[in-house]
Amino acid sequence: MTTMTRTRATRRAKAVEWPTVGLIAGCYAAWWAALFHLWGLSPVLAVLVAGVAIALHASLVHEVLHGHPTPLVWLNELTMRLPLNLVFPYCRFRDLHLDHHRDARLTDPYDDPESNYLDPEVWQRLPRPMRALLRVNNTLAGRMIVGPLIGACTFLASEARLVRRGDAAVILAWVLHLVGVILVLWIVALSPMPLWGYLAAAYLGHALLKIRTFLEHQAHEKVRGRTVIVEDRGPLAFLFLNNNLHVVHHMHPGVAWYRLPALYRDGKARFLACNGGYVYRSYAEVFRRYLTRTKDPVAHPLWRRE
Repeated sequence: MTTMTRTRATRRAKAVEWPTVGLIAGCYAAWWAALFHLWGLSPVLAVLVAGVAIALHASLVHEVLHGHPTPLVWLNELTMRLPLNLVFPYCRFRDLHLDHHRDARLTDPYDDPESNYLDPEVWQRLPRPMRALLRVNNTLAGRMIVGPLIGACTFLASEARLVRRGDAAVILAWVLHLVGVILVLWIVALSPMPLWGYLAAAYLGHALLKIRTFLEHQAHEKVRGRTVIVEDRGPLAFLFLNNNLHVVHHMHPGVAWYRLPALYRDGKARFLACNGGYVYRSYAEVFRRYLTRTKDPVAHPLWRRE
């Protein structure tokens, strides 16, 4: 890369990314419209739109924690502090997700905070009903139906342990989060949408995100073979801000969402060689193959305790 090219890349990285700014504004507008204008027209439509907006908001949170859309970190984070999903504090998601980007630890049942695998010894000690539930959760339908509840309960239990230990950063994150939750619920209380409607929308938002995370990473001996590519360019790819091109994101985490498709297109052979061909043509293929079938075991198939 020449000095001029590096200079241009630096300028581009520091520039305001207006497509993301516009999408943030559009996301909040859709969320507001669902609460205050669509409920009276169609409660079902209002819940659907609010759920999609909540899922899109989570995708935008992911953009922000990676340094987008402006050079001002405080401004980026301020735009995403309102916890539309009600469950996950921004600061905790930021810290845990950035920890997840230590690729050498991907799928590790202990050190990867986004791993869906369990230590085989832990798995064997679980009661049979829990094991049955987690097997259901390893189908795509199960991940969307019960996955949000399982994920929330697991996350909250883990966070509660840290709070009991007196982790100051975690406690502060939750204090800020609870202030945000109160603000969101106050807005909901002012709107025509009842609380149960908003809770349904939030659950839908989490369920949609579970489609993306369902097979993002797989157990593999080689680190580079653990991250997927889903070559989808439809509505779900847009909702996930092209994070379906997941190996591209992991290799270039600072690249804005709207530049990922071109980056993948220009280097497709390299990316697929890198991840060993862990690729699906579309989310339609993923649904056909795994809607009611498990893709992976719950117990990490390659786990060896050192």
